[in-house]
Amino acid sequence: MSMKKESNLLVLDLETQKTFNEVGRQNVHKLKVSVVSTYDYLTDAYQSYEEHEIHQLEERLKTVDCLIGFNIRRFDLVVLQPYLFISVDSIPVLDLLEEIEKVRGHRVSLQSVAQATIEIVKTGQGLEAVDLFKRGQMDKLKEYCENDVKLTKDVYEYGKKNKKVYFISNRDWKKYEIPIQWGHVETLKKANVFPTSLF
Repeated sequence: MSMKKESNLLVLDLETQKTFNEVGRQNVHKLKVSVVSTYDYLTDAYQSYEEHEIHQLEERLKTVDCLIGFNIRRFDLVVLQPYLFISVDSIPVLDLLEEIEKVRGHRVSLQSVAQATIEIVKTGQGLEAVDLFKRGQMDKLKEYCENDVKLTKDVYEYGKKNKKVYFISNRDWKKYEIPIQWGHVETLKKANVFPTSLF
């Protein structure tokens, strides 16, 4: 699905320097950023930022109408917050996982949704990304992260167009339909969180 070029949307995913085994499950903010990748609807371009370049990303975050991600509120933005002067709470966010959870009542993985919805699989696992960082293979790490951004973007666009996505259950390995709207329009309008052009 094509989006209007003037849509001020940004899709984001990040990878970390450390694992939960190193910092503990309760210390998401201590995982530290290895790379942040984005797709910008204004420029129709992917871009990756290393840890020392996050200030450049922050300038874009200040102007975005909506930041789109998968599990972005409870993970990506928590990891990113220590690097920012602005509060992540000030950024309008559409978290695709949260929207799916509202319907299904449980979490699903990006892998299961992407495979079932757009028939594309992730290129690897998060732990592999940590290994790439520790080996200094930044080009491969950026490619990996940008691939996750593309999957998120494609799932978002499919759901926006078709009002549904799919996932493959890890219990019975069957494909299930998830009826969705990316955001509850009236609630978001009243809260003045998102521009109506998103819907």
